[in-house]
Amino acid sequence: MKRQNQSSVVEFILLGFSNFPELQRQLFQVFLVTYLVTLIGNAIIIVVISLEQSLHVPMYLFLLNLSVVEVGFSAVIMPEMLVVLSNEKTMITFTGCFSQMYFILLFGGTECFLLGAMAYDRFAAICHPLSYALIMNRRVFMKLIIFSWVSGIIVATVQTTWVFSFPFCGNNEINHLSCETPPVLELACADTFLFEIYAFTGTILIVMVPFVLILLSYIRILFAILKMPSTTGRQKAFSTCASHLTSVTLFYGTASMTYLQPKSGYSPETKKLMSLAYSLLTPLLNPLIYSLRNSEMKSALMKLWQRKVDLHTFFN
Repeated sequence: MKRQNQSSVVEFILLGFSNFPELQRQLFQVFLVTYLVTLIGNAIIIVVISLEQSLHVPMYLFLLNLSVVEVGFSAVIMPEMLVVLSNEKTMITFTGCFSQMYFILLFGGTECFLLGAMAYDRFAAICHPLSYALIMNRRVFMKLIIFSWVSGIIVATVQTTWVFSFPFCGNNEINHLSCETPPVLELACADTFLFEIYAFTGTILIVMVPFVLILLSYIRILFAILKMPSTTGRQKAFSTCASHLTSVTLFYGTASMTYLQPKSGYSPETKKLMSLAYSLLTPLLNPLIYSLRNSEMKSALMKLWQRKVDLHTFFN
């Protein structure tokens, strides 16, 4: 292949659901509402935890970081996705595609490690309540937070730089909703075998290992719950754990199916649906699962609302 052909691609076309033009308007409306609810839900969590001193404990500070990740993840993917759905085809520059892939991987990788850290925190709190303060002290908490974010940055830097080091020539149509690694990699005019080995290994370490550790943590938590004397306490703990595991399985399951084999045999439409599961549903569900079912969060929210009402009454 001649060099000028290899370097001829300076922008990409995101196809989205262009094969189903009759659905695009309805999908746009659904995704817009989902995006707004996701932003509002996670923003409320960030504000409530930041302002309420009683929530400045590891469990809720992990949740605050998770909400920051979800807001970032949604902000990177959803606006571009809405543009794609409002047009038959959407152009995105080479640099824009690089940036979007970088931040998808950064926030996605960080979320993988954060969810693992949150499961460890719950394991320590439920299985070792007497020594919890020692196990999850401020130093350990900060190390887990820093490790999660730094790991996300490293994953994003290595993978995005490697993908865009390949030459792109000929077809520049990305049959997807965003610049994720698998659909972009399909356009590379070079042997990507080594990268696919890295992607497989990286996904095992970044996605599957935390997922397995989370499952093991919840198995230990389950045994601890079964020993609880209170039936009400057991039911509440079971309900909480079940909802957490649902969210975790949805995120890790679809992400691993997408990234274990970047050039897998799944149809483009199947890949789009799997992408929506972890980029659209998970950021929407997490505020509902981790917060609205939590009595301390609801109490803190009501306290802040009452404070706002009192201030408004005082000044009027």
